[in-house]
Amino acid sequence: MKRLQKALLIFSLFFASGSFALTTGELFMVRSNQGFPETMSHLQEAIKKQGYTLSRVQRVDVGLTKSGFSTDKYRVVFFAKNDELQFLSDNHPEIIPYLPLKIAIFAENNETILISTDPSVFIDLYSSADLQPYFTRWAKDLKMIFEYIQYTE
Repeated sequence: MKRLQKALLIFSLFFASGSFALTTGELFMVRSNQGFPETMSHLQEAIKKQGYTLSRVQRVDVGLTKSGFSTDKYRVVFFAKNDELQFLSDNHPEIIPYLPLKIAIFAENNETILISTDPSVFIDLYSSADLQPYFTRWAKDLKMIFEYIQYTE
């Protein structure tokens, strides 16, 4: 948790204003000048446009406020392609902890930030040849989702 806080602080300092998309090799991140509700709506739309089904939206802000952080809008959006999720769960249970895909979305001042793990990092972790196309496509799809958010302002 502390490492994520530091990373978010660093990103915030370097990119204090404006909309941007960032790929660090491990994370995808985009900052939107739109409010949280609008960005959440665009995110759900972008996920569907890439052919995914929204699994659930989990509130995280309750636990954060109990820990002393002040945010009222912090969610994790889970999504997958159902047939793909079933196939991978049955045939590659070792990657279940990373499924379904997820994007954290939270309000910061008058902006909204989205952040996700770059699935291509799994290529080095799992050498199974039949998994590689999934990781590559997921990374491409997440980039498209983040670009959609960036350009819908």
